[in-house]
Amino acid sequence: MTGRPPSRPGLSPSRANDFLQCPQLFRFRVIDRLPEPPSSAAARGTLVHAVLEHLFDLPAPERTLAAAHALLPDQWATLLERSPAIGELFAEPADLAEWLTSAEALLATYFTLEDPTRIEPRERELLVSTELDEGGPQLRGIVDRVDVAPNGWVRVVDYKTGRSPRAGYESSALFQMRFYAYVIWRTRGVLPKRLQLEYLGDGVVLTHEPTEVEMATVEARVRSIWAGIEDAARSGDWRPRTSKLCDWCSFKSLCPAFGGTPPQIPDGAVERSIGVVPAA
Repeated sequence: MTGRPPSRPGLSPSRANDFLQCPQLFRFRVIDRLPEPPSSAAARGTLVHAVLEHLFDLPAPERTLAAAHALLPDQWATLLERSPAIGELFAEPADLAEWLTSAEALLATYFTLEDPTRIEPRERELLVSTELDEGGPQLRGIVDRVDVAPNGWVRVVDYKTGRSPRAGYESSALFQMRFYAYVIWRTRGVLPKRLQLEYLGDGVVLTHEPTEVEMATVEARVRSIWAGIEDAARSGDWRPRTSKLCDWCSFKSLCPAFGGTPPQIPDGAVERSIGVVPAA
């Protein structure tokens, strides 16, 4: 690990949310790069995303629920080949069958939200990136789908396999979509007309129309988050921030907030990860 060359400083919506949720979590994931055990929910999300991506490889009239279900076995085999540890989540064939059935249910919900035979995505699984400033962090992420209407309007779509947030708690999800809108606006000069989150867990669609004024707020927010990351990296103070989410954290046993001892950060690991040299 210590021989790894320096990474280009970067920030994705997920890692930004990690830092806001808990700087210690950000450290474990980005600086220490600690492995996390696979989860059936995360694996199901990956599987369903893969099916929805490849569904649009089919001619429009063939994009049916039956076709989506038919894609599951091959996409499951691909996922298992890439991440064999996922297979260990299912002790019995019945467990796997039940899990695949739950993925089928999520796909069925998707078809209640939109008709894929009437959609021709411009891009899928699109990697977007831009520099915040010259020499600054690279803002990056992967957009599930980009649609472009005949009049040029751009719609950014993201699939969520969980349930929609309660009213008043949409800010984290919308931050991700505003982040993507900002990067697309910076790189293409076109501000997306609509941001659309499709929650397959409960069949809710959350939409938002961003504005250029809002993009200035997003940029200021991103700068503030990155400044906080730099401060923590220089000081070495990755202070944990406890919440109800701690019960779901893979690193709880290592967290000082719960009596754990984080591993020692190897020399040079902070600079290699985010391009910041800690204070002596």
